[in-house]
Amino acid sequence: MKIINIVGARPNFMKIAPIMTAYANYPDIEPILVHTGQHYDEKMSDLFFRQLGIPEPALNLGVGSGSHAIQTAEIMKAFEPVVIEYGPDVVLLVGDVNSTIACGLVAVKLGVKLVHVEAGLRSGDRTMPEEINRILTDSISDLLFCTEQSGVDNLLKEGISTERIYMVGHVMIDTLLKNREKAEESNILSLLGLDGDDFAVLTLHRPSNVDDPAAFGRILDAIETIQNDMPVIFPIHPRTRKKLESSALSKRVNEMPGLRLTDPLGYLDFLKLMSHAKVVLTDSGGIQEETTILQIPCLTLRDNTERPITTELGTNQVVGTNPIKIIEAYKRAVNGGWRKPAIPPLWDGCAAERIVRILLEEL
Repeated sequence: MKIINIVGARPNFMKIAPIMTAYANYPDIEPILVHTGQHYDEKMSDLFFRQLGIPEPALNLGVGSGSHAIQTAEIMKAFEPVVIEYGPDVVLLVGDVNSTIACGLVAVKLGVKLVHVEAGLRSGDRTMPEEINRILTDSISDLLFCTEQSGVDNLLKEGISTERIYMVGHVMIDTLLKNREKAEESNILSLLGLDGDDFAVLTLHRPSNVDDPAAFGRILDAIETIQNDMPVIFPIHPRTRKKLESSALSKRVNEMPGLRLTDPLGYLDFLKLMSHAKVVLTDSGGIQEETTILQIPCLTLRDNTERPITTELGTNQVVGTNPIKIIEAYKRAVNGGWRKPAIPPLWDGCAAERIVRILLEEL
């Protein structure tokens, strides 16, 4: 079975790594890794491949950045001849980035079986580009692998037949559990001058937060208070940095001594940083899941989440961008008022193995 596996952006790398490892146990599978180049700089791509032991891609399409339309179209144009040349039996997609839907459309139009890993997640917010990618990718996929029960329920509501849906756990958690001990060897805390766990971590990249000065400003109102209590480490996404530097908010950030901006961190450094934080504030979906496993309080700076298991069993609370709500939740988190979390079902480090076995059985 010849399987083309697609990665394009940073969240994909942690998800594809354990799947590529699991293939090695099955000589009947010929895996081919294709990198679209959606994320292409050293910190956002190359470093992750090295740290996670992901094999060198057979092809890098090198599409780079652009608007959603341009990026999606360029990926489709570059990927179509790859499918024609390699003649795969299956195209496997992970996550919900533009590379996911672009390569999925190419595959199904060429009659190739399509598999979506991390299927069924829904925020209910169609202003999120990822939500559109998720809905469309799921609707055209032949096999759908879910990380949590809400994913299964959403797919069934959308009319997808039950025999196409599998609850397998979470490949990103496979990666975290495999690398947790290794991450402890990182010296990122000493490099940042952090002593103990009395610090917060902040990540922001959603257009609804960083493109809207009003929303960004409300978040900074809360961060201004928090950084007076403890250092707030902010590994800043390149796009977020660009938006910040072109706005009047840059001056506010520069005047907060406790808010410390860093370049994007590699996977192991960031895992170590999160593992030792008092609290994490984020608008990322994946970080909601990682903090649940790490049992670190997570404040999601959005009005919704496509990962409700993290709020039902995990450490996550959706707080939006209201500074009063953010600060209230922050105080509960650091003062011992957070509920004791549980580990979601099948988040046990074996999701990739389940996926590969099902691929062999079903396809």
